[in-house]
Amino acid sequence: MEAGLNYLRPTALRPYSYAFTPPPGLPWESGEYERIAMPIADARGRPTHIEREGFELREAPTAVADFLDDAEVRAVYYPELAALALAVTGGARAHVFDHLVRQREPERTALNFGRGKTDGKAAANGRIHNDYTEESGRRRLALVLASAAEAAAVRRYCIVNIWRSIAGPVLDTPLAVCDARTVMARDLVNAEVRYPKRTGEIYLATHAATHRWSYFSRMDRHEALVFKQYDAQLGGVARFTPHAAFDHPLASADAPLRESIEARCLVVFE
Repeated sequence: MEAGLNYLRPTALRPYSYAFTPPPGLPWESGEYERIAMPIADARGRPTHIEREGFELREAPTAVADFLDDAEVRAVYYPELAALALAVTGGARAHVFDHLVRQREPERTALNFGRGKTDGKAAANGRIHNDYTEESGRRRLALVLASAAEAAAVRRYCIVNIWRSIAGPVLDTPLAVCDARTVMARDLVNAEVRYPKRTGEIYLATHAATHRWSYFSRMDRHEALVFKQYDAQLGGVARFTPHAAFDHPLASADAPLRESIEARCLVVFE
């Protein structure tokens, strides 16, 4: 299948996006994007590995009844995710530290950064990005662990994103993930995400013909896609896995709107 993916046009400036209404006179995001048709393979049934391609699909039923109930998600879902992250990575300890529910807009507007809406749900994110950079990945360790002494004792850790449909099979805007082995450092651009009280840093991606993209068709509620966002180990493992939602070219105009939850988990290896 071939579908359009939104790449950042090469730029000498540092792109930014706002996660809240920007100050007067500033746009929601800077940078220019180009939608480039890329082959996207259906990886369902094909073995992938978190340390090789950077992503794995797992059968992972959940006991959560309502993913919009924040208390239930934290009490029930977070422990499920921690166990899943350890099973996938082989780590010793896992700390789930945030989550976000996304819903495709009813009017199916063009995919962008998936800015938050007034109903509390974010939209599908159609910009190719990676949740952490070399720098923000390093900073996250001290923000998650309880003490500086605990953080100082850690040798290797990684951060994974765990993504799941919460409303039946995903048909209209699936999540595409890029094989980490096909992404070069020169393809990644540091960018700011501006929140009300802090500024985060992610990678955006410029186009390279060598990128190999995959998705898993009709992902359903009982499955979870686990993909690497940062790894403190510099060689021999997948470290960054750019990803983005895309409009499925074969989805019908009345396809159910995608609803999904993503959570981030820091895994410590011993």
